Amino acid sequence: MVNESPSSTADGRSTGAAYQNHLERSRTVWNRWSDYYAMSERDLEPMREAAMDDLALERGDRVLDIGCGPGVNLERLRDDVGETGTVVAVDYSPEMVAKARDRIERHGWKNVEVHLDDATTIDLEGRFDAAIATLSMSVMPDVRAAVENVHRLLVPGSPFVVFDIGGVPEGPARLANPFLRRFLRWYANWNPDGDVPGSLSAVFEESEIVDTYLVGTCYTVIARKHSPDRS
Repeated sequence: MVNESPSSTADGRSTGAAYQNHLERSRTVWNRWSDYYAMSERDLEPMREAAMDDLALERGDRVLDIGCGPGVNLERLRDDVGETGTVVAVDYSPEMVAKARDRIERHGWKNVEVHLDDATTIDLEGRFDAAIATLSMSVMPDVRAAVENVHRLLVPGSPFVVFDIGGVPEGPARLANPFLRRFLRWYANWNPDGDVPGSLSAVFEESEIVDTYLVGTCYTVIARKHSPDRS
């Protein structure tokens, strides 16, 4: 399968047919699953919590949540940065964004905001002290471009923590990969041409898989943007 490189408009937004088709299918898929995401929220909570531990957030930090879904990470992130910090989240599904905003309104958080936009191209005011993506980077239509955009939005020295899913990396269980890929494509519009760990390693100055789960199909990567004075 050939992965068509997206063309761009003058403002940097991708316009390639394959890119746009993937993006619109993601919107449809995640709108459909928005009412059932609680299953993922509950079952994967320990893995998501461990990923947020890796951010090592401090009071007053600005943190970016990429592909936030219905806002499952927002309470923990907001607790970590406190009332003086800021949490900014992005998702492309209107139904997911609506649920995330409902969550914000119910809690009365004044320093948490959610944008309905494409994380690959969104341009946000200011820069961030950390970013996280849980089960979202592998469904991006252009994984490398999304990683590059997050890198641009971070201040030097900041981490980008990614918890995601892929095929079985090694061993006899790899025989299940064709079925797994088809399932993930149907269930989540997973991008079979995307390479999340490879893109993180190519763009960020540091990148390391720090945790794996379920025979390696789920993993957490910590990538870090170097400070300018670091050799």
